[in-house]
Amino acid sequence: MDKVIDALQGLWEMSGFTTLKPEHFLMVLVALIFLYLAIKKEYEPLLLLPIAFGMLLVNLFPDIMAKPSIVNGIHEPGGLLYYLYQGDELGIFPPLIFMGVGAMTDFGPLIANPKSFLLGAAAQFGIFFAFVGALLLGFTFPEAASIGIIGGADGPTAIYTATRLAKDLMGPIAVAAYSYMALVPVIQPPIMRALTTKKERAVKMEQLRSVSKLEKILFPIIVTIFVVILLPSTAPLIGMLMLGNLFKESGVVNKLTETAANSLMYIIVIFLGVTVGATTTAEAFLKIDTLKILALGLIAFCIGTASGVLLGKLMCKLSGGKINPLIGAAGVSAVPMSARIAQKVGKEEDPTNFLLMHAMGPNVAGVIGSAVAAGVFLALF
Repeated sequence: MDKVIDALQGLWEMSGFTTLKPEHFLMVLVALIFLYLAIKKEYEPLLLLPIAFGMLLVNLFPDIMAKPSIVNGIHEPGGLLYYLYQGDELGIFPPLIFMGVGAMTDFGPLIANPKSFLLGAAAQFGIFFAFVGALLLGFTFPEAASIGIIGGADGPTAIYTATRLAKDLMGPIAVAAYSYMALVPVIQPPIMRALTTKKERAVKMEQLRSVSKLEKILFPIIVTIFVVILLPSTAPLIGMLMLGNLFKESGVVNKLTETAANSLMYIIVIFLGVTVGATTTAEAFLKIDTLKILALGLIAFCIGTASGVLLGKLMCKLSGGKINPLIGAAGVSAVPMSARIAQKVGKEEDPTNFLLMHAMGPNVAGVIGSAVAAGVFLALF
């Protein structure tokens, strides 16, 4: 009987009830809320669900992210997610995500309407607002640069930049970036409606010209050469984005295109999401700095959306009412969610209006723009 009691006592001492603190259970509650948003509300579930589950795991069992160690001369291996996390820390996973995005994305609308680059650029204003705001709140220049990328609603770029400039803040930065990407359907429509009139939202745009196969093949090659020469630090992100797109448009490597856009993409999404969630331990996440980052990210995302819409309004006036300002909101990098939101809000005013392909131009430009902004920060800091 004594042995049974000792065994039960040992089991109790090894359980989480004796090792976990109240703050861990608070983070478990946050994880459960994120799971609810991903499953019930379907807010970007492909990313939010693995992130939330990684958050749940690491706060129930912190050793799952433990580093390898030597105890009494014996080598103790690290936790499972620690090893998977090396793909984040070494900057491997975000560029591979970009390759998948490139393989899935049609750059035709951007090529057909180069003015979309202006709308994509305008929506990056939120990045620089968050950068300045972070400096005013006491963050260092590298930390502020990493926080600023949240304003572009580009999770992979935010993670890539944070791993280079502010590893200690990667958890809050990644969660903020992906949370606001997931909340695009909630955050953007009120801003779009507030800044536009009913007449502007109902503007019908002319059908885009047909883009030739040669143009689609040359575009990723030319962009890669130009951007990488200008900002070499963007090579991993821009290079992989354009490589994926070249797979798609070349038409000669269908199996590579399918793998990059599906199997590989989803495998990396699982690893990236779970390991990003696993960086949000209670000790690292429950700080005043985290609240600052979340607030800055939200404000920056709102400003990015607003600046895109406002430039859209200006272009609408200058074009004599031929450009619907709603497509400016798609200049943030949440592909293709923000383009779909522009379509949805426009369709509310006129069910026969079709803005999706027009909005994809600024949307793709936003992806390139956020990568370029990250390259500028990496070059500076």
